Amino acid sequence: MTRPLKLAFILDPIEGLKPYKDSSVAMMRAATARGHEVWAIRREALTWREGVVVANSVPLMVRTDNYDWYTAGEPLAMPLAAFDAVLMRQDPPFDFEYVTATWLLERAAQAGVRVFNDPRSIRDHSEKIAITEFAQFTATTMVARDPADVHAFIDELGDVILKPLDGMGGSQIFRVRADDPNRNVIVETLTHEGSRTIMAQRYLAEIAEGDKRVLIIGGKVVPYSLARIPKQGETRGNLAAGGRGVAMELTAREREIAEYLAPILWARGLLIVGLDVIGGHLTEINVTSPTCMVEIADQQGFDVAGLVIDTLEEACAG
Repeated sequence: MTRPLKLAFILDPIEGLKPYKDSSVAMMRAATARGHEVWAIRREALTWREGVVVANSVPLMVRTDNYDWYTAGEPLAMPLAAFDAVLMRQDPPFDFEYVTATWLLERAAQAGVRVFNDPRSIRDHSEKIAITEFAQFTATTMVARDPADVHAFIDELGDVILKPLDGMGGSQIFRVRADDPNRNVIVETLTHEGSRTIMAQRYLAEIAEGDKRVLIIGGKVVPYSLARIPKQGETRGNLAAGGRGVAMELTAREREIAEYLAPILWARGLLIVGLDVIGGHLTEINVTSPTCMVEIADQQGFDVAGLVIDTLEEACAG
């Protein structure tokens, strides 16, 4: 084991986290079990002055009890340089405040703070549009804002998925067929009548077998995915939309995609990446706060959170 580390997690309000399934909590527990310090920071607490990024930081005592999982100490104003590593784990929306946080974290990283995921890479990798860099792995996809282009795509393919570029958890995702009587209003609503860019993808019937979350940790591919299987009558597999999570071994195609992307994304400072794969097609590259670690650990015994801490220990020892 390396020396004890001081790790800061930038999180949503800790009282709202669900410890029985939250990946950030799993990582904090894994760190605590190895004797590392764990601190919590709220994104809005980040400040910059005279070259130093500072935040009110709360020390946490983390436990395995899901009903009483932490004790918070008194907040202290601490420079981010006081931590061995800072993990940005706040959920979207990826709005201007989120972008501002990446700018501040980039200044901290420039001053020598280890920040994961790398703030510039978070900002540069739209979780939807990032797949366009790897089009050889995607289903037929279009990014557009003109309703006429979207309608032409629907007419061409007959059955498509439409989604905004800034959604999460399955929010505002629509399956639209060419004969759908509501297609006009759906397209108008999603594009804000042509003023907002959206993504359209060929509908993949393999969604019935699950929207697979494939995790890459520090350039290493986790050998199990979490198949998020839609509930009856639902198109979306997202757990937030009622999907059922089943951990299973990667298919050859899923491993091919993940092994190709892993060194590229790790070279960009993306410690934790969640690929979404449906029917062997890459549909999203999640880099803000990828989850599903707990379900994989519970069902397959693979300690994903422990792999994160392994990687941080290696990074901080170097």
